[in-house]
Amino acid sequence: MARSRKAGSLGAALTIAGVVGVVVAQGLILLWVPKEASQGVIQRLFYVHVPAAWITELAFALTALCSAIYLWLRDERADAAAVAAAEGGLFFAVVLLIAGPLWAKIAWGAYWTWEPRLTLSLLLVFIFIGYFTVRGSATDPERGRTYGAVVAMVGALDIPLIHMSVYWFRSMHPEPVVLRPEGPQADPRMLITLVVALAGFTMVFLGLYWLRYTVEITERGWRRRQRSEALA
Repeated sequence: MARSRKAGSLGAALTIAGVVGVVVAQGLILLWVPKEASQGVIQRLFYVHVPAAWITELAFALTALCSAIYLWLRDERADAAAVAAAEGGLFFAVVLLIAGPLWAKIAWGAYWTWEPRLTLSLLLVFIFIGYFTVRGSATDPERGRTYGAVVAMVGALDIPLIHMSVYWFRSMHPEPVVLRPEGPQADPRMLITLVVALAGFTMVFLGLYWLRYTVEITERGWRRRQRSEALA
């Protein structure tokens, strides 16, 4: 119990720090960062859209990594970590798929187009919905965890495709303006605001992820004790 409380305190501290970072970022977005010349105010969705995209890919990559560890070691802690990451990833993927079309309506004139990055991002969401569907539909929990782990590992192959799609395919998405070999092409105030937003949202994700992992481990331990007592 003491270990669970300590882990919960760490998750809560990370979440609170992240919320503070997000609030600071929103203040910078509203009061400090310059308005983008061609797109105007709607471009400020950039500071939500980019962190959501980063966390979505981070979460699903973490899901795949923990799933691989589970298949190798058969350690339930790795499976619990995978589930917690996948849940967080789906949440931020929904944020991504809301902010993106709102921005696209102004930038491209349509909420949705079947261009490569959008399509591959939607595919990733469907893959990880399938991850939970496979886990939940299996009659044997261990088999469900195994099948889900395989789905997660295969689904994670979509992540580099999403990232590289603007280089490999004809895409309406612009190429990166920050992570460029020749250096960022943006106003320094925009870069600072983006870094603050990325740090804030990432800490929120990590804090909630750790709290969810702690709850999952605690619930599994409780269920094992219940089964042991029933068999005694």
